[in-house]
Amino acid sequence: MDLGIRGKIAFICASSQGLGLACAKALAAEGVNITINGRDVSKLTEVTRTLAVKFPDINVNFIVADLTREEGRAAILTALPHVDILITNNAGPQPGALQDWHEMALRIAMEANFIPAVQLIRAWIPGMQSRGFGRIVNITSAMVKSPHYMMGLSTSARTALTAICKAISRDVAKDNVTLNNLLPERIDTPRQEFMLQRLIKNENLDRDEARRRNEQSIAAGRYGSPEEFGAACAFLCSRQASFISGQILQLDGGSYDGLI
Repeated sequence: MDLGIRGKIAFICASSQGLGLACAKALAAEGVNITINGRDVSKLTEVTRTLAVKFPDINVNFIVADLTREEGRAAILTALPHVDILITNNAGPQPGALQDWHEMALRIAMEANFIPAVQLIRAWIPGMQSRGFGRIVNITSAMVKSPHYMMGLSTSARTALTAICKAISRDVAKDNVTLNNLLPERIDTPRQEFMLQRLIKNENLDRDEARRRNEQSIAAGRYGSPEEFGAACAFLCSRQASFISGQILQLDGGSYDGLI
């Protein structure tokens, strides 16, 4: 299927690895000109070089910037005055419990997983409206719909982003601008490796047993692949998805227990 987005311009937040990179690759495969982002210039240089070789017919660039800082976002907006596609993403807060959620921890969570996305949306969405095309996809978490106690900070900030984007989506749908959310669960990325190592340490397990336990928590009996996640993102950015907005798509191997 031709997704009808060849030649569009996309910015993918926090995309030197993991889910952000998976989305960048999927968009590049559709002929989208991509700009990836991170804080490690050497990693970004290497990833950009690899993508440029794999996808020689598109423009591949990177911007070194810390999304959590106002000057980082300003650098992004200066380098990219307009985009057609925005994929928001950022690493989540450390797991913790109620005693860990002091005021500064709450602020840091919002500054990582809520404020950057909203500020980039505010900056770029008017141009999307004026051009009659825009796709915004937020990479959040399955815990937006199924909160886990130890991930309360991440859940709260990402749920706030989901709510504000739902509100925005109703106002801009008439301009062919959509806002949707991808909720991953156990996708095989460095973030899952981090969580796996935490399980190994806390439960005194070997790696194989820890991974088996995680896989058994998924109805499909396996981790999801980054390629599966990226493909879902690319479709939500497509011409064919213009009637889908304000929605939540879970990528969890069928694990969610609820109906809605």
